[in-house]
Amino acid sequence: MITVLVVSEPARARDLDDAAARMPSLELLHASDVEQALDRLARNRRIDAVLLLLEGEAAAEMVRTVFEEDPGAPPIFVAGSAVEGTRSLPRAGSTTLLEALERSVAG
Repeated sequence: MITVLVVSEPARARDLDDAAARMPSLELLHASDVEQALDRLARNRRIDAVLLLLEGEAAAEMVRTVFEEDPGAPPIFVAGSAVEGTRSLPRAGSTTLLEALERSVAG
């Protein structure tokens, strides 16, 4: 089981949940902002990856804050853009995005 913390707008989270329901090897946890993400990371050490679906400066700020607060944080994946310190995934629909993330985390 791969546990992924998804940081996104609530509407995007619902789409990802629908796709993940067909992928028994994935468990998604959600946060909508930096504070929620840091709280989830602090409380749940079994998170294998963070999927960041924020844009522009919000994404960069999120990455900086997570690594400042938790240098041992799991890898952070960003879809469709490059943010320093993250791993890139293709900008794609929910199912394709989660499949790419799963392949990357599983090795």
